[in-house]
Amino acid sequence: MPDDGNKPYNVGFGKPPKPTQFRKGLSGNPKGRPKGSRNLETVLEETLEEKVVINENGVRRTVTKLEAAVKQLVNKAASGDLSAVRQLLARASSAEEEVTAPPAEPLDQNDQKVMENVLKRIRKSTNREGNEIQ
Repeated sequence: MPDDGNKPYNVGFGKPPKPTQFRKGLSGNPKGRPKGSRNLETVLEETLEEKVVINENGVRRTVTKLEAAVKQLVNKAASGDLSAVRQLLARASSAEEEVTAPPAEPLDQNDQKVMENVLKRIRKSTNREGNEIQ
């Protein structure tokens, strides 16, 4: 806002006094979020992707922590642990819901033509390579 010395300025809700307003070009949070700081989702993803060595039927294998945790959950459920069974069934049903997403709306005529042209181009390029897409 330009500072007009001639006009009176009413201080009130949503109109702080001029001296306490943010200066133009300066951030309200000069320190801000430190560069390189990670949120919980990022840390969790990285941790679950770390590799661990497991013994499976006498054979040592390297798997991700996520895979090892899922194996342990399935093994506990198979041995009769009811809480593990509940967790496993809940995870399985939510994963199934993600896979079986509702069908998309039918394409209108223009979109259908575009998709047919794209498929023709893909088939034509794969025919040159000797592989045909059905």
